[in-house]
Amino acid sequence: MLLYSGHEEDNAPHTQGVALMLSKVARNALVGWESHGSRIVKASFKTKKEGMLMNIIQCYAPTNDSNDDIKDQFD
Repeated sequence: MLLYSGHEEDNAPHTQGVALMLSKVARNALVGWESHGSRIVKASFKTKKEGMLMNIIQCYAPTNDSNDDIKDQFD
Protein backbone atom coordinates (compact mmCIF):
# COMPACT_ATOMS: atom_id res chain seq x y z
CA MET A 1 0.00 0.00 0.00
CA LEU A 2 1.25 3.47 -0.87
CA LEU A 3 0.10 6.55 1.06
CA TYR A 4 0.80 9.60 -1.12
CA SER A 5 0.48 13.29 -0.36
CA GLY A 6 1.22 15.55 -3.29
CA HIS A 7 0.20 16.48 -6.81
CA GLU A 8 -2.36 14.12 -8.31
CA GLU A 9 -2.96 15.87 -11.63
CA ASP A 10 -1.56 14.14 -14.71
CA ASN A 11 0.11 17.33 -15.93
CA ALA A 12 1.71 18.29 -12.57
CA PRO A 13 5.47 17.90 -12.38
CA HIS A 14 6.69 15.46 -9.75
CA THR A 15 8.67 18.06 -7.82
CA GLN A 16 6.72 17.85 -4.57
CA GLY A 17 5.04 15.12 -2.59
CA VAL A 18 5.82 12.54 0.02
CA ALA A 19 4.80 8.93 0.38
CA LEU A 20 4.92 6.01 2.77
CA MET A 21 5.17 2.48 1.40
CA LEU A 22 3.50 0.05 3.80
CA SER A 23 4.12 -3.66 4.25
CA LYS A 24 1.20 -6.00 4.91
CA VAL A 25 1.90 -5.85 8.65
CA ALA A 26 2.00 -2.04 8.62
CA ARG A 27 -1.14 -1.88 6.48
CA ASN A 28 -3.00 -4.02 9.02
CA ALA A 29 -1.83 -1.77 11.86
CA LEU A 30 -2.76 1.47 10.05
CA VAL A 31 -5.42 3.42 11.94
CA GLY A 32 -5.52 6.44 9.64
CA TRP A 33 -3.48 9.02 7.80
CA GLU A 34 -3.64 12.73 7.01
CA SER A 35 -2.18 14.83 4.25
CA HIS A 36 -0.90 18.23 5.34
CA GLY A 37 -0.24 19.76 1.95
CA SER A 38 2.06 18.36 -0.67
CA ARG A 39 5.08 18.11 1.61
CA ILE A 40 3.86 16.47 4.84
CA VAL A 41 1.98 13.25 5.61
CA LYS A 42 1.13 11.79 9.02
CA ALA A 43 0.15 8.15 9.56
CA SER A 44 -1.05 6.55 12.80
CA PHE A 45 -0.50 2.89 13.61
CA LYS A 46 -1.69 0.53 16.34
CA THR A 47 1.07 -0.86 18.52
CA LYS A 48 1.29 -4.05 20.57
CA LYS A 49 0.72 -1.97 23.71
CA GLU A 50 -3.02 -1.57 24.35
CA GLY A 51 -4.30 1.94 23.69
CA MET A 52 -1.01 3.32 22.37
CA LEU A 53 -0.61 4.65 18.83
CA MET A 54 2.58 5.35 16.94
CA ASN A 55 2.54 8.44 14.71
CA ILE A 56 4.90 8.63 11.75
CA ILE A 57 5.46 12.01 10.11
CA GLN A 58 7.14 12.14 6.72
CA CYS A 59 8.12 15.48 5.21
CA TYR A 60 9.92 16.75 2.17
CA ALA A 61 11.89 19.98 2.39
CA PRO A 62 13.18 21.98 -0.57
CA THR A 63 16.83 21.37 -1.39
CA ASN A 64 19.50 24.06 -1.35
CA ASP A 65 19.25 24.19 -5.15
CA SER A 66 15.62 25.39 -4.96
CA ASN A 67 14.98 29.08 -5.48
CA ASP A 68 14.73 31.30 -2.41
CA ASP A 69 10.96 31.86 -2.75
CA ILE A 70 10.25 28.14 -2.46
CA LYS A 71 12.60 27.80 0.53
CA ASP A 72 10.97 30.82 2.22
CA GLN A 73 7.49 29.30 1.75
CA PHE A 74 8.65 26.16 3.56
CA ASP A 75 9.88 28.07 6.64
